[in-house]
Amino acid sequence: MTDANLLSLDVCERLCDALPRAATFDAAMAHIEAARLALLGPGLLTVNLNATTAADPSDEVQLQRLWSSDTQAYPVAGRKRKTLTPWTRQLLVRAEVFIGEGDAALAEVFDDHALIAALGLRAVVNVPMLEDGRCAATFNVLGTRARWMPQEIALVRLLALLATPWVLRARGGA
Repeated sequence: MTDANLLSLDVCERLCDALPRAATFDAAMAHIEAARLALLGPGLLTVNLNATTAADPSDEVQLQRLWSSDTQAYPVAGRKRKTLTPWTRQLLVRAEVFIGEGDAALAEVFDDHALIAALGLRAVVNVPMLEDGRCAATFNVLGTRARWMPQEIALVRLLALLATPWVLRARGGA
């Protein structure tokens, strides 16, 4: 992938035309996934809600999957408990983008790294989706590449921004 074709005018125009007309959260996410696939190639897109409540232990985070581009491997409504680690602190507490590249980096942060590897995925960009400055959800893109180019990371972050209003509206039904 070259810089010249990273942000294709055709893909950008299709997304700009389709997204405002999407009638549902799933339709909006399908448009965002189509753009991700066209621009970044094979991979996985999931959105996880930060479902942590005041009743949860202070050293735990609860995540609930709201959307997945591969519902067989990563079904919607799947829920997982995460302890506070450098990854959860960076992404969910400080609301900072996380970049993980290579099998060792993925194995360090993801319990399901064997499934990730089996799907041929080798790198991740996790983007916090903010509401009032706090991480309300995460936009997670995994790719088959070993490393992300800075332009690809910026593109994932832009797609996350486009998805954020849809995610915040949809979480009430989750």
